[in-house]
Amino acid sequence: MITNFGHIRDPHDLALVVFSGETNIWWLKVLKPGFRHCFAALHKYNRWIIYDPLAHRTDLQIHEDLDSVDLEYWFRQHGHTVIRTFIRSATPKKLSPAPFTCVEAIKRLLGLRATTILTPWQLFSYLENALASENPSNIATSSKPKLCRK
Repeated sequence: MITNFGHIRDPHDLALVVFSGETNIWWLKVLKPGFRHCFAALHKYNRWIIYDPLAHRTDLQIHEDLDSVDLEYWFRQHGHTVIRTFIRSATPKKLSPAPFTCVEAIKRLLGLRATTILTPWQLFSYLENALASENPSNIATSSKPKLCRK
């Protein structure tokens, strides 16, 4: 049971950010192929919480007894690009107003305040570059986090 709602997320919680090229929305087809939507899988309380901010609703799924490697493999087998990352500690200050998109939702989940990131490709590029210099000891054993592409 969660009793302290102000501290649900611990710093450095494992997250998988998943990028997809699938879309039924015509205007998203102008975005880079393979990077038209993003969602996340957050590992918390020995469960994976899949957080998928869609245009018409937000989908949440909870999966138990899944290994992160198995989950990454499943996403890759279904044509997605995956980056293993973590939840950052965000300072408690107001965020700039922004349209609620999948990218904005995932940035807030991860604790990112990069206002220039607007598309899934920009988020992917940012995470790929930022993670090269970040290495929380409980996430990765090498100096560069695991990057999984289809």
